[in-house]
Amino acid sequence: MTGPVLPAATAQLVHLVFEWLALAGGVQLYRWQRRRASQPALLQPGSFAVVVGCILGAAIGNKLVFWIEMPHLWHGLDPDWRLIASGQSIVGGLLGGLLGVEIAKKTAGIRGSTGDQFILPLIAGTIVGRIGCFLAGLHDGTYGVPTTLPWGVDFGDGIPRHPTQIYDMLFVLAVGALLWRARRPLARSPGLAFKLYLASYLAWRLFVDGIKPVAYAYAFGLSGIQWVCVLALACYLPFVFFQSRELART
Repeated sequence: MTGPVLPAATAQLVHLVFEWLALAGGVQLYRWQRRRASQPALLQPGSFAVVVGCILGAAIGNKLVFWIEMPHLWHGLDPDWRLIASGQSIVGGLLGGLLGVEIAKKTAGIRGSTGDQFILPLIAGTIVGRIGCFLAGLHDGTYGVPTTLPWGVDFGDGIPRHPTQIYDMLFVLAVGALLWRARRPLARSPGLAFKLYLASYLAWRLFVDGIKPVAYAYAFGLSGIQWVCVLALACYLPFVFFQSRELART
């Protein structure tokens, strides 16, 4: 199967457009869900604090995890600032956004979980963003290693590769479908659906990044993103476990 082959400048532009579409679409979906639930508008003090915390945290985490994944870009006397500035990481955005929201809630005195309403925007944003990654082809670092499987995609270098961008889209759709089917019992424990979504995605990325080229190998040959997923899961899974156990008891 032959994939899209775009010039570097065009690929970067396409990728950027889809990133902004993912962000804009996610925000609109979040607003729609709040209106549907008759909750305060985003510009209300409490809601605004959560949104600002999410955006700032995601932006910081986005860059930080990318730099962890690509530390070699800093090497040499003349680092490639275009790559350093343009790099993105969904895992970093998710974790940074989570921390940003929690800090904002603490600052604004907001109690209770706000995470479940982020699931649909995150699924939609991931799918739109990954379409941009797929169209960018070899100019984006999200493709997989070579494969002989019949659905391998040639992005222009004559080598069929795992279309890991498509795998990512299918995974978030599958997790979203499972959470939707379990929405009634999960509604009794606010925030658990989001915890399950985030933990599932972190575990997925730990696995699927094993079939992507590793730009910079850390201990045991794992990439920076894989190690971030390991550490995040070690910290996060106890919260998922205890809240799931409490739901099972009710």
